[in-house]
Amino acid sequence: MPATSAENQTIRLSNLSNEQFLKLHAHPGRIGLSGGLTLIDKAICRAERHLNENDRWSLWSHAFIFQGTRADGHHWVIESDVQVHQKHIQLGVQENRLSKYYDEKLYTNLAVLDFGLGQEHVATLMCEALELVASRARYSVRELLGTLIALRHSEMRSQNNLLARDASMYCSAFVQHLFRKTGFELAPGIDGKNTTPEDISRSPVPHVTYLLERQAPRSKIEELRRRAKARVRLLKRKV
Repeated sequence: MPATSAENQTIRLSNLSNEQFLKLHAHPGRIGLSGGLTLIDKAICRAERHLNENDRWSLWSHAFIFQGTRADGHHWVIESDVQVHQKHIQLGVQENRLSKYYDEKLYTNLAVLDFGLGQEHVATLMCEALELVASRARYSVRELLGTLIALRHSEMRSQNNLLARDASMYCSAFVQHLFRKTGFELAPGIDGKNTTPEDISRSPVPHVTYLLERQAPRSKIEELRRRAKARVRLLKRKV
């Protein structure tokens, strides 16, 4: 599908809670992106710095699909994720209530990407997603490591993931897989199992991004630069 980044639009929002933001913009077939402050979130955001010419960390560590409101009155999402509930571990493609993302301490950055899918495309998307839920497709930490390797060697990004496994995929690879089923190539030139949340956020396919941005992970180098600039400004004032 031909597209250019000029066709995309970003709408920035502030002074909203996660719940308010998601209730406004979460609709079936749209993509959700999140970033947080846990160690795994920081590790993924840091690894994605290789996609930025200034080595800036990404805002995004996770991607998922909005499913819509169901009979219980709650909006649900479908995602490939790792969750621990007491002694029970969910590892793979699963359905969760949208309210999971209302926690602003865990999910400091949120975005909703609207690709303007019609009902037929949304139906195809949901059919494939639910098939993967039913078949218990696994979350692949191994493939995630393969992607981290490819991020350091750009020529590997278009090739098969070195650590690919059957019937498994991590979050953004799952989203890329679903959209390919509808005929949309979110990250042209990148192997499906090497796709990152940052790649999805930069998709050249025409879309609108609703962005609720609060705090970006900051590397030690960026923090040192910030402090150095602050000291220089202070010295200039004294002089």
